[in-house]
Amino acid sequence: MAVPKTGLLVLDCAEPQELADFYAALLGAEVRPGAELDVIEVVGAAGIHLAIRMDHGYAPPSWPRPDDSQQAHLRILVAREDMDEAEREAVGLGARPLDTKNNGGARDTRLYSDPAGHPFTLATRS
Repeated sequence: MAVPKTGLLVLDCAEPQELADFYAALLGAEVRPGAELDVIEVVGAAGIHLAIRMDHGYAPPSWPRPDDSQQAHLRILVAREDMDEAEREAVGLGARPLDTKNNGGARDTRLYSDPAGHPFTLATRS
């Protein structure tokens, strides 16, 4: 018999409350105190469950520079017809575009960094 398990993506940053508020607003989720003292959780419908943890020495990833690896990033799925609105919402909440080489026309994937510098993509659902 397998032991029940669950996974949780934890993002480190210098300002955990700000980052938790960003993702809660972007994902239509809510912010909750974490099970651990130094963690804030972002929980919502459709299986959304992130944790944000304070790291006093935090330095944001430098990806997508070609000399650095991507490490991990969030992939947020949206309907194709909602992509432009999702982009406006993300940028309005403080996301910064990382991929600006093609700003015209339909794109299935758009790359951003959150306010703490973690990369994430808005991608169309298959």
